[in-house]
Amino acid sequence: MTHSQTLILTVGHPADSIAVLTVAGEIDVDSAPALRTQALELIRQGRPHLVLDMAPLEFCDSSGLNTMIAILRYAKDRHGSLSLAAAPPHLARLLDVTGVGELIPALPTTAEALTRITISGGTPEKQETL
Repeated sequence: MTHSQTLILTVGHPADSIAVLTVAGEIDVDSAPALRTQALELIRQGRPHLVLDMAPLEFCDSSGLNTMIAILRYAKDRHGSLSLAAAPPHLARLLDVTGVGELIPALPTTAEALTRITISGGTPEKQETL
């Protein structure tokens, strides 16, 4: 399997306090800082509820998981949340094996992640205090 050497981030704004960040390519030690920077900037701009659409993700290592945890902490400190949408099987397994899936909810689709944020008043139930 050939992996892309590029991380492509695309931003959508479905609601005032919510951003959807589509993550394509690889999250590794080289690209994780770009994901972290973009996500934290969205939160700083007043969008504390972040959904990472992982459908086009090809690869994620422990650097990516650490980045997601850092984003979650930053969002929670600002009364926000982090959810994952459409995690590919390799990421779902990584979340399960490491226990990170207990901290960050992973929903089948972006629409379901957005609905969960809206219904729960912005904080998905599965998230715990870090």
